[in-house]
Amino acid sequence: MLYVLKRLIGNRNPLRLGYHWFRAFLAAAWYRFPARHLTVVGITGTDGKTTTVGMAAHILHEEDIAVGALSTAFFRIREEIDWNATQKTSPSPFIIQRFLRRLVRAGCTHAVLEYSSHGLVQQRTAFTWPRIAAITNTSMEHLDYHGTMERYRQDKAMLFRQAKTVHVLNADDETYMMYKDIPAEKTLTYSQRPLGNEAIGFWTSDIVAAPGKTDAKLHGSYFTETWDLTLRIPGIFNLENALCAIAAAHAAGVPVARCAAALSSFRAAAGRMERIDAGQPFSVYVDFTVTPNAYRKTLTALREMIEPGKRILVLAGSCGDRMREKRPEVGRVCSELADVVVVANEDPYTEDPQKIIEDVWEGVDQSQTEAHRIFDRREAMAFLFRQAQPGDAVLLAGKGSDTTMMTATGQVPWDERAIARELLQAQRK
Repeated sequence: MLYVLKRLIGNRNPLRLGYHWFRAFLAAAWYRFPARHLTVVGITGTDGKTTTVGMAAHILHEEDIAVGALSTAFFRIREEIDWNATQKTSPSPFIIQRFLRRLVRAGCTHAVLEYSSHGLVQQRTAFTWPRIAAITNTSMEHLDYHGTMERYRQDKAMLFRQAKTVHVLNADDETYMMYKDIPAEKTLTYSQRPLGNEAIGFWTSDIVAAPGKTDAKLHGSYFTETWDLTLRIPGIFNLENALCAIAAAHAAGVPVARCAAALSSFRAAAGRMERIDAGQPFSVYVDFTVTPNAYRKTLTALREMIEPGKRILVLAGSCGDRMREKRPEVGRVCSELADVVVVANEDPYTEDPQKIIEDVWEGVDQSQTEAHRIFDRREAMAFLFRQAQPGDAVLLAGKGSDTTMMTATGQVPWDERAIARELLQAQRK
């Protein structure tokens, strides 16, 4: 019955939006509007939100600020970090408001929250009253819900219209021109290139990437000095996340030098370019890579991390009941940037998993790469591990830290990291 009503009443029907708002109000009222007692930092974007939330919370914690954080992968209350069992970026408003009340009871003064476009439209994050809003980037995702990229970006702009104190914008993203005139007391900008006089913010130079580490120089507008920035996590693309986190933490009052210093001790969230080491002679990474843009960034970073002549092997796929248009693009990106591509089942939800695999396969160019279709994900992982040679890199994309697989019959237990370790250990025997 509920499913039928959802189909009949559109996502933006005033009745449906009113219901969501009232539900959020009830949740906030039940927990006595906890956000009133917190400085809330909101992070949105397509890719990199979870890592950026983790970085910003880590910086604040290292500055002895009592902080909590909520992301797709984890809940954090001061030093305590727990897995987010909902696997949702912006869960139910009752979960969000209960979490914020727990932060207040724990003596936290700051909260770093991940905001999804769905959560913003559906008012799940209403009454969180963010003071600082930051965006990582935007690319093709969730168009089945939002309709167009224009609407998708406008929906994410809701976070910036709610936050009145500081906005943190990515000068390299199309949202910059859309968001820069949204009123705020202050706007900070970050970029992979030097910023001109039109913006105040941060950028990097002298980038040196190595396996598991990236070094760079951090620059800031109206600062005469530069700072050493070292990230001890894989992927040069994480510099963009670091710049966003630094700007957000600086907006919350942390000096730039201490922001940069704090990130040298940051470790990635579970399932975000997480290296699986079972003593094998090749590297294996588990990552929550789901968009074509994320595949491109991750595979490009892996290419820079391996020696010339070594190969990248990728397990690719796409989840069901989501934007079908991106599936062939995932296949195209993988065949362009990886040496061996295996397309397998991921999270089919209510769709035919074989049809999803065929949609991804449609974009695979077999003249560019060695490609295989293996339905069973465990079998696909074992195949990749058998194919990998010393010095190669294997990317297990799509699942990250999830512990279940979503199917038409419900949730099936699935921990990609544990299964990878099991298969790698068995292969060594």
